Amino acid sequence: MPMIRMIVALALCLMWPVASLAQDKGVVRVTSDVSYEFLARWDTDRLNKILTIDTPKFASVTVSYTPAVNAVRLYRITYASVVPERGNKPIRATGLLAVPEITETSLPMVSYQHGTVYGKQEVPSFPEQSPETQLMIAQFAGQGHLLIGADYFGMGTSTEPEGYMVKASHQQATYDMLIASRAVLNDMHLTPTRLSIAGWSQGGFVTMAFLEKLESAGVPVAAAATASAPVDVFVALNGFLNFPRSNDASWVNSLFILSAFAFENYYAVPGLARSVIADTYYDVARKAYERQPFNVADIPTDLHKLLKPDYFDAQYFAASSYGRLVAQTQAYRWIIKSPVRNYYGENDEAISVGLGRLAMTYQQAIGAGNGKVEAVSTGPTTHRGTFATAVPQWKAWFDKP
Repeated sequence: MPMIRMIVALALCLMWPVASLAQDKGVVRVTSDVSYEFLARWDTDRLNKILTIDTPKFASVTVSYTPAVNAVRLYRITYASVVPERGNKPIRATGLLAVPEITETSLPMVSYQHGTVYGKQEVPSFPEQSPETQLMIAQFAGQGHLLIGADYFGMGTSTEPEGYMVKASHQQATYDMLIASRAVLNDMHLTPTRLSIAGWSQGGFVTMAFLEKLESAGVPVAAAATASAPVDVFVALNGFLNFPRSNDASWVNSLFILSAFAFENYYAVPGLARSVIADTYYDVARKAYERQPFNVADIPTDLHKLLKPDYFDAQYFAASSYGRLVAQTQAYRWIIKSPVRNYYGENDEAISVGLGRLAMTYQQAIGAGNGKVEAVSTGPTTHRGTFATAVPQWKAWFDKP
């Protein structure tokens, strides 16, 4: 009998590698810069409920997903990073690691970059608060992929101000999260194999910026996919200011608020946000950026009320300190070497069709054309619908040999 028990125990250890052993250890320190802690185990019933009930409710669209076939263990990674815009100031950042509960120890990896959120903890390492992360966990980790996701600087447990659309900081957060996750996986005796990256909305921009960083560092990327990606923020904001569409989202006011305050903080331009936002709404806008309590109804959705009148003059906007920083915030103007697919929706209330296709158009305009980037329509989908529709297409593409 004791021998049988020993054999069963050994079999369980082989079935669930070292990753499972971290469940009861609290914080596990891997190096002086990297630690991780167990968050939760989501079984297949939980994962398939996300795919069939929760995501359709979140995105208001019904999409056919491949069911989850394995449970997933979730971990929060804490790692050291630096803020490039602040002279490489040392900071601590966090992110999510989702590990499939399967026998294989060499697994493909997906890095997911999250979209714009209004709660400080609506990010990957707080998965209960992040519906988009839940979908990625269910669709990818629930089918044998390692999944990671950085909480951008200022989000999650970070004590920094939010670095919204601050390109180099986004690149640093995602790159250092990748390095940290590989250290954690090594501690778990798991090996990540081919790396794919993906992101939605703000995360689509971050994904493209991350790809630029990875390619410059010589890190192979099997595939990079986005949904509703504002690859050129100057194009996006000019559209709202000077060429508004009838279906522009009421929440685009937040894009100006978050970027104005983030650029002021990270690029050290005192008074930048005050120069952009109308005096009447400056204080409540600052509270929104800092995640202090405020009444949403106190912030106008009409940009002509929220912003200083000068910003509706395209030449003034382009020449302003804010406009010049916005113009630098792009993630498609280099010679892309990795396969990229930018998914866009034709009824997206935040990203125009032209912006959704911009990276491909730019790359194809280079001489005979760089064919590495493909723009893919998800049909008449909204902003959330584009994401929900694109995810299973990402999965099918990433899984191709």
